Amino acid sequence: MRIISGKHKGRRLSAPNNLPVRPTTDMAKEALFNILNNYYYFDTLSVIDLFAGTGNISFEFASRGCEKITAVDAHYGCVKFIATTAKELDFPIDTIKSDVYKFLEKSPLKATIIFADPPYDFEKEKFEKMIELVFDKELLNDNGMLIIEHSKQTNLSDNEHFNYSKKYGGNMFSFFEKEEL
Repeated sequence: MRIISGKHKGRRLSAPNNLPVRPTTDMAKEALFNILNNYYYFDTLSVIDLFAGTGNISFEFASRGCEKITAVDAHYGCVKFIATTAKELDFPIDTIKSDVYKFLEKSPLKATIIFADPPYDFEKEKFEKMIELVFDKELLNDNGMLIIEHSKQTNLSDNEHFNYSKKYGGNMFSFFEKEEL
């Protein structure tokens, strides 16, 4: 995997082969960050990266100047790799080894962006539960956004918080926002 932009632009990172992950492709990641660049100043963001895997998305946010990043994953090897790499690169990434749903139910953290990249074979009910927890627990800051990466076969547009989605190859990003009152 490669960091696309920021202070570590072009840097390649090699995760151990035994991690149960599917990192976001460079093409999809670049497109996602181009979208986010139109909404936010990265140095003002707080981010929670759910199902963080290799930390690919967390590292990109950190390289672009984001100062508050929390990476959550249930796999010890993933959390260890993210923590070790973050320390080596002096990135402000806190790692939490936890089931994502338990984390969302109990987390006191709020963020401007919550990014989730669950397994592509997730059942729709699991996606819905995650979305529900984020909004019911009010885990997004004002002007915050939940972004879920999923396969193009999964349709999340019927959720009340759904804003829009973008497709990149086999990847899809769905964007969810709090309703404006």
